[in-house]
Amino acid sequence: MSDTGMNLSPVQEFYKGQTIFITGGTGFMGKVLIEKLLYSCSELKEILILMRPKRGKVPEARLEDMFKLPIFNRIKDEKPEVLKKLVPVQGDVTFDCLGLSGEQMTRVCRDVSIVFHCAATLKLEANLKDAIDMNTTGTKRVLDLCKKFENLKALVHLSTAFCNCDQEVMREKVYDCPHNPDDIMRMAEWMDAKALDNITPGLLTPHPNTYTYSKRLAEILVQREWPNMPVAIARPSIVSPSWEEPVQGWVDSLNGPIGVMVGGGKGVIRSMLCDPDNLSEVIPVDIAINSLICIGWRIGTWTETARPKNVPVFNITCCESKKVTWRFVLDEGKQLCYKYPFEAGLWYPDGDMTTSKFVHTYKLIFYHWLPAYLIDFLMLCFGQKRFMCRIQTRISQGLELLQFFTTRKWDFRTEQFYAVGKQLSDRDLEIFSFTVLMDEIDLLEYMKRSLLGGRQYCLKEPLTSLPKARMQLRVLYCLDRFMKFLLLGLFFWAIYRIFDLKTFFENRSGDNLGYLKAN
Repeated sequence: MSDTGMNLSPVQEFYKGQTIFITGGTGFMGKVLIEKLLYSCSELKEILILMRPKRGKVPEARLEDMFKLPIFNRIKDEKPEVLKKLVPVQGDVTFDCLGLSGEQMTRVCRDVSIVFHCAATLKLEANLKDAIDMNTTGTKRVLDLCKKFENLKALVHLSTAFCNCDQEVMREKVYDCPHNPDDIMRMAEWMDAKALDNITPGLLTPHPNTYTYSKRLAEILVQREWPNMPVAIARPSIVSPSWEEPVQGWVDSLNGPIGVMVGGGKGVIRSMLCDPDNLSEVIPVDIAINSLICIGWRIGTWTETARPKNVPVFNITCCESKKVTWRFVLDEGKQLCYKYPFEAGLWYPDGDMTTSKFVHTYKLIFYHWLPAYLIDFLMLCFGQKRFMCRIQTRISQGLELLQFFTTRKWDFRTEQFYAVGKQLSDRDLEIFSFTVLMDEIDLLEYMKRSLLGGRQYCLKEPLTSLPKARMQLRVLYCLDRFMKFLLLGLFFWAIYRIFDLKTFFENRSGDNLGYLKAN
């Protein structure tokens, strides 16, 4: 729903004429945030997006490439003029003052009134030095820059709902950390990466990875600025493909659940360590982005008397009525993969999940690694480039990191988050709905959209290839059943030979015959 320019809602009115500064705008959530602001808050003055040169392309060229993505189609069709309001600013959160030049610095400090800090390294396996520099020190650099702004109305810091994983109940507040973020930032600055890696396991406990640890430290930095700066912390859970906006099922990376779904659908992932009775903690990206925009409006319109005592924190998680078990996701996901298969699958998609590490390890050896070595051996024999073991290494690392989140129960409290929805006008609920829309989502339809989104936008497999993919799936099914019967037959044959069952049965038969003759 776009604005008319004549009848603006309260949220649209807040963003009217504002200059917005976004870090991490080229990421998954960042692109959806930019699109939604341009489409539904078109009366804003401009959006300054922090970008660095990458792969030989300057920010302007990267911006042109971004506009070619399907998520910007509705803007190009309905209001192409607003794309001119998106302005690239060359910089990087890993540099002091974000690497801004003198002229850019002056412009940003003078004009910007709303900030969305989304830049972060999302690599769960990143070393501590890189994670601290990007996620923690990077946040400090953004905060230091915002202190110079002449008219700052709101700063929304994007965190994660899992940054306090040592808590049984995760409330909407900043929790203390055993380590002082200033000490950790100084240590990461002067200590070389190898030495830091040696002490990382002791520092991280009880965190499973450097991502949640560095994000927790960053929240403490944001909390310190609350008395003097209009800041808020937004904590989405696992962000998944879009439900409706800007296009159904939009996703641009194979991180998280969509990667597992694609890996399972391709027959590459055959086993996953997961408690099937635990509830999945995912949030569609468009719901999360609507939430960020409304949170910016909420803290930007607080009066001095209405400001809370502590820094506002919002756990952006799915409502309880829409949470389903991982078993439901697996079972229904399988059926969808059979109905809408991927092209050129490695094997028939028939994986499973287990809570037994022994069973999981057994399946990894026989269903993941042995086929990988066999395929690479055949590729070597035919003079082709080997790839399967490399892929399995990445898959195994990803599954190992994900299992921390899929084998635990999570209890997120969301009173403050859903309170924002209750304060929206009917018009804003229509444009930026997130609490109401969650109740309207059909889970099976959402899973279908997510699967097709991963198929089209990540794997670049058009829907026109579905008939061909279904034919390939039937071939894989026959091959899978043949191999299972063959292996089962070999197993019984081996038992027969090892225990010399032929002699055993002959002796028993002779004994029985002798007994019958004697009687």
